[in-house]
Amino acid sequence: MSIEDKLAERARHARDLEASLSDPAVASDGRRVGRIAKELGTLKPFLEAYGAWEKARADGAAAAGMAADAGSDAEMRALALEDAASCRATEAALFDRLRRMLVADDEDAHRDSIVEIRPGTGGEEAALFARDLYEMYQRLAVRRGWKVEVLDGGTTDLGGLKSVTFSVAGSGVYRDLRYESGVHRVQRVPATETQGRIHTSTATVAVLPEAEDVDIEVKASDIEEEFMRAGGPGGQNVNKTSSAVRLLHKPTGVVVRCQDESSQRKNRDRAMRILRAKLYEMRQEELQKTRAEARRSQVGTGDRSEKIRTYHFKENRVTDHRIGFTTHTLEKVLQGDLDALLLALQDADLEARLKNL
Repeated sequence: MSIEDKLAERARHARDLEASLSDPAVASDGRRVGRIAKELGTLKPFLEAYGAWEKARADGAAAAGMAADAGSDAEMRALALEDAASCRATEAALFDRLRRMLVADDEDAHRDSIVEIRPGTGGEEAALFARDLYEMYQRLAVRRGWKVEVLDGGTTDLGGLKSVTFSVAGSGVYRDLRYESGVHRVQRVPATETQGRIHTSTATVAVLPEAEDVDIEVKASDIEEEFMRAGGPGGQNVNKTSSAVRLLHKPTGVVVRCQDESSQRKNRDRAMRILRAKLYEMRQEELQKTRAEARRSQVGTGDRSEKIRTYHFKENRVTDHRIGFTTHTLEKVLQGDLDALLLALQDADLEARLKNL
């Protein structure tokens, strides 16, 4: 499929989405309308550029035709050729812009995300670092106007995180957060260190595009449910009832557990959201296997075992190992100012994708 074919395919998809909003069956489904409107919002700049590109092509062809038909009228031919050259320049600039938009905003770019953070090596210090990462993403969300909702998690005695799973909703969430998946490493003197030695600890981040019911069908017969009392400090209502939910997806073996809410129904709903996201990710990974060469050339692989970034406190340094990006503004980064880092990752990934387009 040529690049022109790919551009036309995306334009048709956007126009089909626009047309679907006038379908009574769609209009009566508020969640579906919201999902379509959000995707259309992401595709609108592409559709506008595509329309301008089509017009430039048509105007250029018309001007070239006028030049050919000018006969002996040299002045008319010169004007027509000038118009045709101007249209070709506009067409080329728009085509380059469309190519970049084509690879920058894939089918998942508009989605919200479910993020999991888990401590890795380093004991209590790793749990404290996991908390720092969670707070960093919370601050980023405030800066971007995103909404964060904790779905599940647990804390250690010193205030670190055993794990946390949360959703992030808003404009461009998955497009911006997708590169955060992997192993984050911290080098600093832990609060638990008495001799001032620098320790190295890690935490793992996984960013999943949130799936809708229409994306992933989960059959009731494929789910094994278990209800239990939630763990944590005693005396709370959450521990007095069997509100915690454990879901096993039998065909894949994926297990999800939620216990933060005192309501069994709310915990089950949250567990289903996480399960759909995990199953959607598995399906997308299968699709990516057919594009393995292109995927290897992109920024990172999304593999959770891949060390992607180091936060070095003594040097006030953050280094992203995938693209060799370094900034000596660690405190600003931890306060949620990831703009320069995320932009560098997006630019590097875009250039890698363009080479394979």
